[in-house]
Amino acid sequence: MRLPRSRGARIALVVVVVLVALAAAILAYLQTLRQPTGVASLAALKVAQPSERPAERGAGIQRAGFTQAGLQDGPGIAVNPNPHRMGDARAGREVFRFETFGNEGFWTDALRWLRGVRQARVTPLEVLAAGMLIDVERVEPALLAALTAEAKTDLSPGRAPLLNDTKTLLRLIAMNSLVGVPAKDSNRDGRIDLANGDKAGVSCAICHTVGDGSVLRVNNRGSIGRVTDGPAALVFDMGQFLAWGANTKAYYPNAQISYLGISLGRAPTGLTSYSSEADFDRYFTNKAWYPVGTFDETQDGIGNPVVNQPLFRQDLAAPWSSSAEFRFLDNISNGSYTQNLDPTILVTKDGRAFAREVAGPLGMMMTQGYARALRKTGVTGFPFVRAAVGGTIGTDETQVRRRVDNRKLFDMSAYISALPAPRGANVDPAAFARGREVFRAKCTACHNVDQSKPVPPLIVSLKQLWPAYRPIVMMPRVGKLGPVQNSPGTYDDKLVIADATKRGDPKGIPMPLLLDLARKPRFLHDASVRGLDSLLDPRRGAKQPHPFYVADATRRADAVAFLKGLDTTTR
Repeated sequence: MRLPRSRGARIALVVVVVLVALAAAILAYLQTLRQPTGVASLAALKVAQPSERPAERGAGIQRAGFTQAGLQDGPGIAVNPNPHRMGDARAGREVFRFETFGNEGFWTDALRWLRGVRQARVTPLEVLAAGMLIDVERVEPALLAALTAEAKTDLSPGRAPLLNDTKTLLRLIAMNSLVGVPAKDSNRDGRIDLANGDKAGVSCAICHTVGDGSVLRVNNRGSIGRVTDGPAALVFDMGQFLAWGANTKAYYPNAQISYLGISLGRAPTGLTSYSSEADFDRYFTNKAWYPVGTFDETQDGIGNPVVNQPLFRQDLAAPWSSSAEFRFLDNISNGSYTQNLDPTILVTKDGRAFAREVAGPLGMMMTQGYARALRKTGVTGFPFVRAAVGGTIGTDETQVRRRVDNRKLFDMSAYISALPAPRGANVDPAAFARGREVFRAKCTACHNVDQSKPVPPLIVSLKQLWPAYRPIVMMPRVGKLGPVQNSPGTYDDKLVIADATKRGDPKGIPMPLLLDLARKPRFLHDASVRGLDSLLDPRRGAKQPHPFYVADATRRADAVAFLKGLDTTTR
């Protein structure tokens, strides 16, 4: 076919082609709306349901209002209507730290993280600078003694050769001492040898563990020392971790993707399946687009990394995800293992059906682009995660008709429910007491003073929480799902597709745990506010997200002291 010569005619031709492609996608989507998406029941899959769980409709979650009735200690909700099933906490520790359910296949063979580490000659000092942790309890004594000695030097290659050597990093990974990157005996020869067929995956610990830096801390980020499970990894650079992979394009659904020239996220333009590996690395390593301490946990092609959340005292929390997408703890854990830590499930028949159900033509275009990216980079053998097949697509229990071992999910729920919350910061007692009264007067329509009580199970709608929220509906969705819609700004990007509307609950944000706040450098789920003082300062603007301010600077400082000092002993 001969292309038209004039620039205007060529532009018109491109527009026609794009419209035809979009129309075809929409037509295909409409033709699928009446097709059943579930082929097996949860009973057939043998997914245990806690007998005390209430009915799913409405989820027992009350919508938040902002009627502050003078001084009060909370919204008056004493019972958490979202009980979760718990198993053996001691076994759950191993699940939290080392379980991958087979995702080492994705991280080693698809994203090719180990290959990228070797090619880039990544050293222990570099992973520490990216906020990663080395657990001294897993390091062989002779190597630990040598690293401890090097930590007392200027860390130069001449005086700290082990800390500047990629081979040392690979040894540490093989010892399972690099937190959140468990090595597996994939070839089952009774030993771990990463150079000869064994692999490394990713566990929950990577984003939810902190270190004491007792041996070494680098740039106030990563450390060598003892580790504590549960607190959020707020200095971990997940973007850099991903970019070290030799095939970062394998994480395509969790990047900012361009749909027919349109993309949502912090970057000015989106990526496509034709973008280069350098383009993907550039996106993930740009701190303005992918901030330190955040993780893009939704496979929607939208650039929406959110602040890492704590995983201690999860008996006090619910619902889960910053979009309140999951009502029960084991279900969000299952979603993390079956999708987030191995997104290749999305190019299977069931994964495509799920993407189509929640995102319509956008989901279809995303999975088509992802399949092309995997094909172009030679990724085969997916999905990698070992999970039972069955259930109904789109349900919390089996969003993509996959469910990993329930016993392990319940064991981990018990472990992260039992993990203690950190003590509050050591603040001036008088300021803390004054700040408590400010908090009681201004914040307790939604939040409790007593942090040993369950978090009020409220979902605050975006319309209530963000006065400037003016969404444009991009497409309707079937059933209870609210429309796919977006407002200018980044605050709602996490909720464009993933939300709680399938339960009849609002598109909105759940209440957070108000614990370990003194460590947090950024606030709100999109990391858009730096520091507690800024969060409460009216100079941020009346139309900004969470516009609940303390105008007087002295009273605001007292409120900040109170919030930093909060722990589960606060009454």
